[in-house]
Amino acid sequence: MQKITTFLWFDDQAEEAVEHYMSCFADSRIVDVRRYGEAGPGPAGSVMTILFELAGQRFIALNGGPQFTFNEAVSLSVDCATQEEVDELWAKLSDGGEEGPCGWLKDKFGLSWQIVPRRLMELIGDPDPARADRAMKAMLGMKKIDIRGLEDAAGE
Repeated sequence: MQKITTFLWFDDQAEEAVEHYMSCFADSRIVDVRRYGEAGPGPAGSVMTILFELAGQRFIALNGGPQFTFNEAVSLSVDCATQEEVDELWAKLSDGGEEGPCGWLKDKFGLSWQIVPRRLMELIGDPDPARADRAMKAMLGMKKIDIRGLEDAAGE
């Protein structure tokens, strides 16, 4: 059992969001669904929370109403092994949302994601500070991270 679980507050789109996120990550499933009763505050029988997993990580989605919205102060960072994984997740998660700088995007629900290739962390952590700086400078000019572009900038 996971001790800390990320809780995501949606207006009334929790089901749609969970279905979308599950379509982006192969290793995903719904664990539990709770519905509002007569006491509310949502309509009786409507989804209150969905406990779900993406790539083995548990989340809870709540249909909580319009009082709160997402902002960039919290984001979900996704470790990607290949450029193909970066490209696929970027396309799926940014569809209907907006692309941001440096591998960040907002999905169509307003949730911020960081799509991070492992290679980025290796390059900006290079023991040669000049190579690391060149990789960092290249990354700062990108939206979706391009591994080959980073490697070229670093001098590989």
